[in-house]
Formats: sequence, structure tokens, C-alpha cells
Amino acid sequence: MARGWESKSVEAQQADAADSKNEPKQRLTAEEAARLRQLEGVRLSRKRVLQQLETTRDPRLREMLAAALAELDKKILRLGET
Repeated sequence: MARGWESKSVEAQQADAADSKNEPKQRLTAEEAARLRQLEGVRLSRKRVLQQLETTRDPRLREMLAAALAELDKKILRLGET
């Protein structure tokens, strides 16, 4: 009997997991880990603001969301540079 797509996907995931175990993991300092967590939080906030901006019709709210988006983009640039 032929294997289905699902079992092939599981097999590929297991192979990827085995390959990633062989690679040495890079240790992050406490500051680097904190910066990465903060960066991920800002990216999630940006995604949420974009979703709200796409659905809102109120011009004042769109203006406020656009300003928030610009500020989040600045934060992402600052966090990415360090």
C-alpha cells in the first residue's frame, strides 16, 4: 500500500529534527536573548496593527494605526541593529 502525504510529511519532519540535533547550538548571552524576545514581541505587535489597519474604515483610527506602525518599524530597526 502506498504511503500517504501525511506519513511523508512526518518522515520529513523527523529527518529535519535529526539534522538539527547534529548542528551545534549557538549560545546567546542574556542581553541577546532579551533583545530577541523584545524583537519578536514588536514584530507580533506590528502584525496585529497591520491586520487592524486593513480592516478599519475610520480615517482617524487609520491615521493612529499608521503612526503606530511607523513607530514599530523604528523599534524593529533599532533592535535589529544592536
